[in-house]
Amino acid sequence: MAGQSRKWMILVATIWIQTFTGTNFDFSAYSSELKAVLGVSQVQLNYLATASDLGKMFGWSSGLALMYLPLWAVMFTAALMGFIGYGVQWLVMQKVIVLPYFAVFLLCLLAGCSICWFNTVCFILCIKNFPSNQPLALSLTVSFNGLSAAFYNLAAKSLNPSSTTLYLLLNALIPLLTSVGALFPILLQPSVDVLSSDAVKRDQFIFIALNLWAVVTGFYLFFLHSLNAATARFLFAGAMFLLVLPFGIPCVIYARDWFHRTIYSSFQLPSSGFILVDADDHEFHKELLSQENNVDDSTVRIVSRQNTGTSEGCSCETVMKKDCLTVLGEDHKAPILLRRVDFWLYYLAYLCGGTIGLVYSNNLGQIAQSLGYYSMTSRLITTYSSFSFFGRLLSAAPDFIRTKLYFARTGWLAIALLPMPMAYFLLAVNSGEAAVHVGTALVGLTSGFIFAAAVSVTSELFGPNSVGVNHNILITNIPIGSLVYGVLFAVVYDSPAEFGLGLMGDSLVCMGRKCYGLTFVFWGCISILGLASSLLLFLRSRPAYDRFEQKKRSTILY
Repeated sequence: MAGQSRKWMILVATIWIQTFTGTNFDFSAYSSELKAVLGVSQVQLNYLATASDLGKMFGWSSGLALMYLPLWAVMFTAALMGFIGYGVQWLVMQKVIVLPYFAVFLLCLLAGCSICWFNTVCFILCIKNFPSNQPLALSLTVSFNGLSAAFYNLAAKSLNPSSTTLYLLLNALIPLLTSVGALFPILLQPSVDVLSSDAVKRDQFIFIALNLWAVVTGFYLFFLHSLNAATARFLFAGAMFLLVLPFGIPCVIYARDWFHRTIYSSFQLPSSGFILVDADDHEFHKELLSQENNVDDSTVRIVSRQNTGTSEGCSCETVMKKDCLTVLGEDHKAPILLRRVDFWLYYLAYLCGGTIGLVYSNNLGQIAQSLGYYSMTSRLITTYSSFSFFGRLLSAAPDFIRTKLYFARTGWLAIALLPMPMAYFLLAVNSGEAAVHVGTALVGLTSGFIFAAAVSVTSELFGPNSVGVNHNILITNIPIGSLVYGVLFAVVYDSPAEFGLGLMGDSLVCMGRKCYGLTFVFWGCISILGLASSLLLFLRSRPAYDRFEQKKRSTILY
């Protein structure tokens, strides 16, 4: 039981790490002042946001580091990179030191790289300690990364509501302090034992309780917002209490064992409508793939190369038949992956969905400023952060309702992309306060779902054994999209004086709805392209999902 309690301590520590290391999400809180201090244009400011996203392209370096360093050392290396990246920027903002623009660019790159290293640590902790419930552990912990901006917003307001540079100082210090706090559980990781089916089910019910707790935390941060420093301190204390609450899980585990014979039997739900992640699902998946490869290997290759699939393959038009996936979970090495039509459809859906939402969040400060809502910037950041969190939590829905409503995960991805174009077209035609909040919420919801679901989708479509490399290839779209969409945004923003212009420090500030109206229309059209790409991916992959589900059910029946 001591080992079982320690693994839940590790889960809570992972949640804390994710909560306080999504430091790129509060960029818009201080970006306007950073622009003024550096005296740069909107295009140059966009390059700094892109530099932070560009750090994700070096996420592979954390995997390389794990080959030579223990997990705790990788975590502290990530904390040190963030401490230097954000800490030196804070000194620049305080005008203690003066650095050239390119040096600040490198600092943003270093800070972005630290986030990827923290994510790798969290993924390893979840995968190692929850082998039977990996999707549930990953979706829960990754969800809290979306709440980072809301927590930092409360922390900054509780200390000094008038200072935006404080965000950089907090970004430098809090992840380092969190790493110190997480060190003890990581060093005391239990050995991984094979769990009985009853133990797996008990863990799944704990995950249900934790998801309910997560929803309460999200609503708390969204609906309760501070008007002054005193209120912010009170709300921040409440938020920290909610984060500390799950540390009681080990006590619950001991109590559950003590009263197991008299109490636990009343919680047995053999006919429950919930089916989470089957403990044997991964092994069954591998067995199914082995059978498919042994029985139909030659047929699959002929269908894949000659595109002659009938109703058992991809039964749409010619474009639907070409190079379709016929089996889920088949591992794809990078050269094969890059030749897959389905990968590029998936890449485009992510590029035109989740990434464009991230660019929107990076520019929330300038959007609020131009519309005359500069005092609402922190509230808009909290709205985006909270709904990104809810979107991430919703990404686990397919695993909870699988028996009641089975649907290919790529189909859920397409559904999740529906709100994105609606949000941008709403923002293009209406700049009212309510419309800005609704649009921000919809963008956060969609992007959060995509960020959290991406690992599972990548694993299912292109194989679990290659998911680390393949997912890093996928997220190369983030810096590319950040650069392209951000430059589009900045060019419109810096357009000549047909728009109302003001001065903030040495930099121009665009005022009025026209600053972003055209950009929102462009982004809306781009997100429609992402929606179309995701729909095409769903239609092409649905036969493989259906075949997998049918064979699984027939195996269970017989």
